[in-house]
Amino acid sequence: MEAALDDVFVDDITFPATDGYSLAGTLFLPRGAKGHAVLINSATAVPRKIYRGFASYLAHRGCAVLTYDYRGIGGSRLPTMVGYNQPKSLVGFNASMSDWAALDVTAAVRWMRERYTTLPFAYIGHSFGGQALGLIENNSEVSRALFVASQAATWRLMAPPEKYSVFAFMNFVGVPLAHMLGYAPGWVGIGEDLPKGVFLQWAEWVSSPRYLFDSKLPALENFAKFKGELRALCFSDDPWATRPAVELLAAGFTATRPEVLTVKPSDVGAKSIGHFGFFRPEHRDALWRGAAEWIQGE
Repeated sequence: MEAALDDVFVDDITFPATDGYSLAGTLFLPRGAKGHAVLINSATAVPRKIYRGFASYLAHRGCAVLTYDYRGIGGSRLPTMVGYNQPKSLVGFNASMSDWAALDVTAAVRWMRERYTTLPFAYIGHSFGGQALGLIENNSEVSRALFVASQAATWRLMAPPEKYSVFAFMNFVGVPLAHMLGYAPGWVGIGEDLPKGVFLQWAEWVSSPRYLFDSKLPALENFAKFKGELRALCFSDDPWATRPAVELLAAGFTATRPEVLTVKPSDVGAKSIGHFGFFRPEHRDALWRGAAEWIQGE
């Protein structure tokens, strides 16, 4: 364990998914007393390092925070046996988005809950990370959930012209390429490389009118198990997580009353926020502070 900035301890760890697969995570701990436990759940094809600044900020405020990578992503991608520190090919790697939820997110929630039994437990979901909360069987362990640009990501609810670009890319570029190569390469603009099964399920959901709600996943019944507080943030310049898309996802949580807030960049003195901007450090004194205060019930 090494000391980091702002009196926050940072520790890279591994923990087992529900099927035993080893997941890479980073634990951020305050030097003083811990008042809350927080799990940050990543967007699709996004490595956990993107959330490092926000996680450190929360730890500085007294939270024990875990970030982690889903299987096949970042530190949770197996290394090759040949060469130095090179990731193993994802060809033949078996994983789907529903696997990410059932095997990886479920395990991360369990790991944090078992480790910090007495602390209030908050869940932060960025994009897919928010969607996953509705799919996991142990979401009742979470007392507060903050969604950041998390939506039912059907192309139909995205802003034009982006919606047409996404539909065309997914179906006419991404899907054929995933079948041809055996995985979805990050160089096409999706972020990190994705396992074939993850990308194909994602593309299927994006093409469906109600996104994952049109699937026949048995795990959809878990949406009704979440009874905690839910706040969903959407940003007016985000072409993917538009307010209708965020509202559609939030409406799936029928056992609580989600609060959906739209933030304009001008509200926080910014030129842009978009789908990823919330996690930029320049929003420390505005977006981060407001989010932290809500997570900590202040």
